[in-house]
Amino acid sequence: MTSDPAGLSNSVVAMVVLTELLLAAGGAFMYYRWQRARRQCDELLKEKEVIFGFVHDVGEVFAEAEDIDADLLLKRVLFYALRTTKASAGAIYLQEPSGDFLQARALSGVFPPLAEAVDGRSDPGLSKARHVENLVRTRRIAKGEGLVGTVADTASALLVEDAERDPRVPNHALDFLKIHSVLLVPMRFHQRVLGVLVVVNRTDGRSFDETDMNLLQALADQASASVHYVGLRGALDEKQRIDHDLGVARRIQTSLLPDKLPHPPGVELAAFNEPAQQIGGDYYDVVAIDDLHLGIAVADVSGKGIGGAMLMSVCRSVLRAQAPGNLSPSAVLKSLNRVMAPDLSEDMFVTMIYMVLHLDTRQLVLARAGHERPIWMSAAGAVRHLDSPGLAIGMTDEATFDQTLGETTLQLEPGDVVVCYTDGITEAMNKEGQEWGLPELVDACQVASLEGAHSVLNHVRTRLKRWVGERAQYDDMTLLALRLVR
Repeated sequence: MTSDPAGLSNSVVAMVVLTELLLAAGGAFMYYRWQRARRQCDELLKEKEVIFGFVHDVGEVFAEAEDIDADLLLKRVLFYALRTTKASAGAIYLQEPSGDFLQARALSGVFPPLAEAVDGRSDPGLSKARHVENLVRTRRIAKGEGLVGTVADTASALLVEDAERDPRVPNHALDFLKIHSVLLVPMRFHQRVLGVLVVVNRTDGRSFDETDMNLLQALADQASASVHYVGLRGALDEKQRIDHDLGVARRIQTSLLPDKLPHPPGVELAAFNEPAQQIGGDYYDVVAIDDLHLGIAVADVSGKGIGGAMLMSVCRSVLRAQAPGNLSPSAVLKSLNRVMAPDLSEDMFVTMIYMVLHLDTRQLVLARAGHERPIWMSAAGAVRHLDSPGLAIGMTDEATFDQTLGETTLQLEPGDVVVCYTDGITEAMNKEGQEWGLPELVDACQVASLEGAHSVLNHVRTRLKRWVGERAQYDDMTLLALRLVR
């Protein structure tokens, strides 16, 4: 058997060529993989640069400004969003406090409306671009409505690569508003959607892809914490302004209560008022009717806070206008009802007790417009609740109010004590939710009645404070004590 040197030589050459081709192909493949890895590394470095640049920029916003500008922060977020995705325009929609609607708070570039198509017409006083911007800024988008509402509702990103074929994307007549590709990501903080970040149309003509979506979502997540705390700071500033205004209102309301109670011969008066909030609707007053008569009032306006305080100030003004020269408590309350009732809403009313004391005869005449019954304690130790018919001011029509209201007359003796109060005292609750109650109030008054009106006041406050402890109260508390001195 003989060998063929030529055939063998050709096979060797073929094997060498094949080997070289395989090595070349492997080298090309490795080179391709190296190039791809390098591109991915470059993209990651760019992402890192963008994120760090954004975090640094946002940090400067917080560090440089004592009052953080929310609009400036949103503009910077949008700047990095467009830079990162190479988008030509973008917008940030934030949820309204109710959580039912979103509205554009920041825009960059000529951002096309996403809710409905825009025809070629525009406001003649504005350029087309400004007209479009007004449309976007003023359009409220309901949660679940359109692309923006859907992202807010699902808390998931949405990528539309070919927007011109997607029926969810409006087809605008104007060429500069055509949407080729759109990317929306939710702005989330602690599982709550704060808003939606939107970018449209890459400047290089390509469509947005998943890399753009992931990067934009990372940017939105970083921005959401800052947006949340800016809103928190704004809410805190607003609360401080409201607290300041309420403090001013409290000082004004306090000035409407008697600074010092009068001290006519043989009569001792003491009173306190504690609103459940900074301002309240309880009211007490002592007015000089004439040289021999003193008018004493305690009232409870329905509602607390600013509404109750405003109604209380009206009540005081009308009382002080009607009381001088009028010796009939029922006549004064009828005048109050006639003046105030027409302007009271259906859910507002005023309970009030008004008493007229004759300083010489010590005769006390009282009328009660639906208020708590005063407590009378004689020097001998007897206790009685002073009753008289009457409905609250503003509770019914004028004729019914006048017909129902009556008067009660009581002859006081030295050592007698009369206590008027609002239901915030008897209904004050402890930490177990139990009310203090009328028996406890009567007992606290009796214990200190022989020592004077101020002792009654102090004893009631001490026992009441011990009862409620640290529990916040839901109603204003007022008490006035009158005692005839021997």
